Amino acid sequence: MVKPDIFNSNIIGPIHSRRLGISLGVNLLPKNGKICSFDCLYCECGWNADHRGGKFPDAEEVITELSDKLQDMCEHGETLDVITFAGNGEPTLHPDFDKVIDRTLQLRDRYFPNAKVSVLSNATQMDDPKVHAALLKVDNNILKIDGAFDATVHQIDQPASKSYSVRKVVEGMKSFKGQLIVQTMFVRGEHNGKKVDNTTPEEVAAWQELMREIRPHQIMAYSLDRPTPEPNLIQVSREEMEQFVAPLKAEGMFVTVS
Repeated sequence: MVKPDIFNSNIIGPIHSRRLGISLGVNLLPKNGKICSFDCLYCECGWNADHRGGKFPDAEEVITELSDKLQDMCEHGETLDVITFAGNGEPTLHPDFDKVIDRTLQLRDRYFPNAKVSVLSNATQMDDPKVHAALLKVDNNILKIDGAFDATVHQIDQPASKSYSVRKVVEGMKSFKGQLIVQTMFVRGEHNGKKVDNTTPEEVAAWQELMREIRPHQIMAYSLDRPTPEPNLIQVSREEMEQFVAPLKAEGMFVTVS
């Protein structure tokens, strides 16, 4: 069994992120636990069922730890490119997510004014007005969509809500009017004896059309980089992904592949 990457602290790093640079992580989920509205086949934190329990950390506790860490890094002349909200599940589920974002932006401005604030989200809470407003305030509002068809997303991401709809998510993403980054994990393999693949010509063509409709500021296409709870998944090559995004790049869209 693959050991999950469960974080036992509120503040993580800094670490080097292949997509974001020198990143200081903020975990708004339980320490040594996981709370998520998805149960992705590829999640580095493992299956939801294996890591239930715990409670959301107190917002003031997180802010205090973040403030202390940023002050220490600043005093020691360290470099910071981004403060990233991710951690053990879906950060926007925290009941005080909006308040934490406001305080984080204040701390960023005080200690590392050139650093970005990023949120990695599966987009399931973006219709909450407080979450939506908070996401509009951050520098990198990074929202996930792993397929253009409901069946594909339900298979790969296993959303907790059976009513999850790609169309609803797309309409929600469009409400940001370009102030978002769309992140897509390309993957293939097998799960429970069924084929998993969001890289077929039909899948990719439909995904490209969604990107044209959403018109995000940036698109991040990536594939597996760490062990996954579903062992029968295969990394998609950078060369293939470059082919998937080539038409979008040709149309002037900003796309990164990793």
